[in-house]
Amino acid sequence: MTTPGRGAAVVTGAARGLGRAIAAALHADGWRVLLTDVDADAVAAAAAPLGGWSRVLDVRDEAACTAVAAEAAGTPDGLGLWVNNAGILATGPAWTHDAATRRRLVEVNTLGAMNGTHAALTVMRAQGRGHVLNIVSLAGLIAAPGETVYAASKHALLAFSLGTLSDLRMAGVRGVHVSCLCPDGIWTPMLHDKLDDPGALASFTGALLTPERVAARAVRLARRPRPVVSLPRWRGAQVRLLDAFPRFALALTPVVRAAGRAGQRRQARRTRPAAGPPRL
Repeated sequence: MTTPGRGAAVVTGAARGLGRAIAAALHADGWRVLLTDVDADAVAAAAAPLGGWSRVLDVRDEAACTAVAAEAAGTPDGLGLWVNNAGILATGPAWTHDAATRRRLVEVNTLGAMNGTHAALTVMRAQGRGHVLNIVSLAGLIAAPGETVYAASKHALLAFSLGTLSDLRMAGVRGVHVSCLCPDGIWTPMLHDKLDDPGALASFTGALLTPERVAARAVRLARRPRPVVSLPRWRGAQVRLLDAFPRFALALTPVVRAAGRAGQRRQARRTRPAAGPPRL
């Protein structure tokens, strides 16, 4: 049942994975959710059990983001929440990514979230209330080896989010919030093909989170905005400490590599069918 007074919630990249889990958790918490994604059929299927409200959206299209925000603003209680979740991952040393790959990472992960934020804030500032929740990743707090370009796009999003929040407060806007959720690696389709990828080791250094756990934290953050929240909390403290001492962090690279490879093996055992008895 929709909770009156909250307004609509928009979730980008909601056809599958974390975005779909966030949309479902928000729906269960009483939000009317507009699911958006570049995949029209998949997002319509994801939206069907959650009220059936979906739109095709490429977050790189600023005008399209503006149109989605305007549609959500037209609901009885306006636009209450915009979740910038859409993102892509490319792994490997920075020099292995061609110009098109680097550009796409920044355009989706950084500029796409900027487009969504600007579209939402245009509505929310006029309303005097609202909340933009950016899914940043733990890679926004430290430059993860093997995910350098991805991490750079997330660092930029973190800086943009915190700077925008400061700009709102400097302008005297108190009822509009910007939050960043920085989860550790999540077992979603983004990582499903990375079990044998040596460039993705940093994603497997901790216990992989479930989309549902991250979505539950996103719902709590939607209720109670905070500038930056890491998940798990101790991992955020750990990587920030390493970021403060880069020479020490570099010295630990072999340890990170070993931990990541061990994590890949553990996840492979969980997700791949066990081999049958050897044939004679």
